[in-house]
Amino acid sequence: MHYTLHQLKIFLKVSDFQSITKAAEELHLTQPAISIQLKKLQEQFELPLTEVIGRQLYVTDFGREIAIRSRRILEEADGIRYTIDQYKGLLTGKIKISVVSTAKYVIPYFLKDFMDRYPSVEISIDVSNKNKVMEGLHKNESDFSLVSVVPDNLDVCKVELMENQLNLVGSVEYEGKIKKPKDLEKVTLLFREEGSATRNAMENYLESKNIKVGKSMELVSNEAVKQAINAGLGVSIVPLIGLRTALAREDITLYPLSGLPMTTRWNLIYNKGKALTPAQGELIKYMEDNKERLVEKHFSWAK
Repeated sequence: MHYTLHQLKIFLKVSDFQSITKAAEELHLTQPAISIQLKKLQEQFELPLTEVIGRQLYVTDFGREIAIRSRRILEEADGIRYTIDQYKGLLTGKIKISVVSTAKYVIPYFLKDFMDRYPSVEISIDVSNKNKVMEGLHKNESDFSLVSVVPDNLDVCKVELMENQLNLVGSVEYEGKIKKPKDLEKVTLLFREEGSATRNAMENYLESKNIKVGKSMELVSNEAVKQAINAGLGVSIVPLIGLRTALAREDITLYPLSGLPMTTRWNLIYNKGKALTPAQGELIKYMEDNKERLVEKHFSWAK
């Protein structure tokens, strides 16, 4: 057989996405280029790797087995490169971090200096909802996750990074209308989707104050909630960390009610017992040693 690592990489992307078009977008190649390499790889096997039913591409059972082995081959190939770098005295390797949507306002500030210090370490960040983040960590598809609520059903280690304040936020037109918790029964409440830690916190607050939800709206991201707040559609309990620009413009305001702000903590978590690579171990050490400095430098405004 004479397949190449490039062909295996392309096949893995096709297998992951079940689509030549999406694989091409991910790899920044043309669809014909993907198809040519896929065809050359297929020529190495008597059994089909993929099949097309209707207009949908599917990976065969045989193809899935080849995909599993291809992933191992590519990981070992990366390992050879990392071993060479280590013998040259360079810290190297890959780190995969999954974060919940609000954490995208946090994680870059904790990584920049580390990446400047260790340019040979490759870091990828996947932003998703809480359920997908937890699933990725459970399946060991991510090395680390940044969350505000540590799950009870996973046995994890954690590095506490900083506070996560949740405040009641609305446009300035609600001033004078919200003076006590019960006033929330008279306005539209903006919720994140089911499973969101932010939604859970908001529901817990409403329940603790015996607030009956009247008009409400569900949105699937913090950005969507912010835009709805800006438009005056309603109010929401949201993390302060993502509101710096809007607060500076005075488009929105915080409404101080009893029991607010609610405070959780941003935690970098990873599976207990995980065999950390040198790069992953160095990231943990860097976070522990520098978190107070980084919080003071970048997030003192949110205290």
